Formats: sequence, structure tokens, C-alpha cells
Amino acid sequence: MRSLSGVDTLVVKVGSTSLTNELGTLDPKQLGSLAGQIAAMRKKGAACVFVSSGAIAAGLSLLSLKRRPSDIPTLQAAASVGQGLLVHAYQRAFARRRVPVGQVLLTQDDFIRRKAYVNARNTLQRLLELGTVPIVNENDAVATEEIRFGDNDRLAALVANLVHAKLLIMLSDIDGLYSSDPKRKGAVLLDRVDDVNATDGLRAGRSQSGIGSGGMASKIEAVRIATASGVGVVIANARRPNVIADIVRGKPVGTYFPPRPGKARSKKLWIAFARAPRGTIFVDSGAKEALISGGKSLLAAGVTGSDGAFDMGDAVDVAGPDRTVFGRGLVNYAAKEMPEIQGRRTDGGREVIHRDSLVIL
Repeated sequence: MRSLSGVDTLVVKVGSTSLTNELGTLDPKQLGSLAGQIAAMRKKGAACVFVSSGAIAAGLSLLSLKRRPSDIPTLQAAASVGQGLLVHAYQRAFARRRVPVGQVLLTQDDFIRRKAYVNARNTLQRLLELGTVPIVNENDAVATEEIRFGDNDRLAALVANLVHAKLLIMLSDIDGLYSSDPKRKGAVLLDRVDDVNATDGLRAGRSQSGIGSGGMASKIEAVRIATASGVGVVIANARRPNVIADIVRGKPVGTYFPPRPGKARSKKLWIAFARAPRGTIFVDSGAKEALISGGKSLLAAGVTGSDGAFDMGDAVDVAGPDRTVFGRGLVNYAAKEMPEIQGRRTDGGREVIHRDSLVIL
């Protein structure tokens, strides 16, 4: 049973493959359908932020490119050309429903720097107060590889936390999360998943169109972020009729991930999740227990090893003796320093990860 009553603020994210036709160009009918559904939710009193991919896809045909490019300069060029086309298409679609829209372009840096984070939050909140639907996308045209999200799934989860949404709807060309590879006999679409950590090995299938950049791995990462911040998540098919309204009504559409009890503080979420992890730190069982149950900082004495090329201040995953990741935080040492300090008591030294910069997943 899904408890989705009283949703007053929601974030809807849609992927590139769900906005384009078989030729890889924007599908006006699909954009119109999504605009109509969001406008209907707004009329019922729900504030909605629309996180939309599609700028790069929109720019491909104008630049005579058949597939999504892999190099950053060409991606940025396609985004620059396509972003205006995408927003203009949304403006037309929403104008038919007499709903104003506003463009908001964000990068990782807007979540990492506190002042930029607050400015983004205030802008989105004011747009919602004025009855506008914010159209959010990554600022691909200027984002460097180091500060790119890489897909809009994680961006949508961070935005959901930013605006204190109660529900994140992630729409794509897949029906949801399956019990096994959906191409195999016996695979079952999961209606509800209470423990996102139990999703390892589960599959949803992914598009081979060459248009989008996301996949189930990025969606599960987004689920971790959103549910940790008290936001429920539904992954569903964007082309299902009335998909948004049916989800909000609590109908069994797609796969539902309920919010985790014990909402994490916003500060921890934007610190730990705004950046992609650059490595993993492995700890012993005693350190794992102290971090999970005791709310302690990670000290060098509990570290058994590390992996990755991270620097001081980077986000890293934290894994236990079985190498299962259970936390993420900002590390106070570079990877090259870890062999010298791991397993040692550093009285008076700095923590490997301070408890205020650590989130238990």
C-alpha cells in the first residue's frame, strides 16, 4: 500500500528518451502530455518542479549529429543549441494551459557552495509561490567534467531535497525496477521496495538509443539521496497515460520507494551527495558499528584500506569488512596519505571523516 495522500510539493523528472521520437528529435505530443499532467496537478493545489533532460537531444539534429557525443565540448555545444529549443517547446506547451514556466540551470557547484545552494533554493521557492513551474536542467553548456552531474537523476533528487518535496517521480522509458533482468522469463515488476540497499543485482533494462545518459544505477543513486531526505520516490514509464496523476493517487504504477525514517539533515545531504564519490574507504566491524549506531566520526584506527584517487575534501563511500557500502562522507585525507595512517591511533589528529560530514545510507 502506498501512502501518498497530502502531497503538496512534488518533483517530476523526465529523461531524454522519453521526450524524443524514433528520429531522436523532440516529440511535441509527449511534451504536451507531460505539460498537461503537470498543469492539472498545479490546478489541484500541488506545487511542481519539472526536472527535464533533453537539451542535448534537442540540439543533435540541428548540429547534424546522429548520436549523443562523448566529448565534453561537443556535448556543451549541443546543449547550448538545444536548451533554447527545449524551453521554447515547454513554454508553448504550458502556455496552452495558461501556466507560466521559468528556466533554472544548475551545476554541482550550486549544491556544493552554501551561498549558491541558498540562492537556488530561494529562487525555486519563489517561483513556486508565484504559481510558476520551474523547468530545471543541468547547465551542460558551461559545466566542466569535474562539476557535471552526468545525468539528471541525481540532480532531481537534490532538487527534491532543496524544495522539501514529499514525492519525486522519475519518468523514463522503463516501467520500474524488476526482480531480475526484464528480458528473462519470470522477471517481475516490483511494486514497492522498502530497502534500497536490497536492490543490488536487480535490473530494469536501459535504453540503447544513444540519446540519454542515465540508467538504473543512476536512478538507484537518486533514490538513496531522496529517501534519505524524507522524499518518497516512484520510478515509472513516462508514456503511460495519466502516469503522474495515478501515482499521486496512490495507484500501483511503477516501483515505489518510501522515504526512510529518521530524515537526514539537509546540510549532510548536500555535502555528501552533491559530489560523486571519488573512492571508497574500508573499515573494520568496530568502526562500522560506531558510525552506524554510535553516531561517531571515522578515525584512522578503524580504517583497513582504501580505493580510488581522491583528494582531501572529496566525497567517498564507506564500506564494511564485507565491502558493502553503508555510508558516504567528505574525507579529510588524500588517498596517498591513507596507507600511512590507516589502523593507527592519531591522538589529537583530525578525523578521517567527521560525523557532521557523514551520511549513513
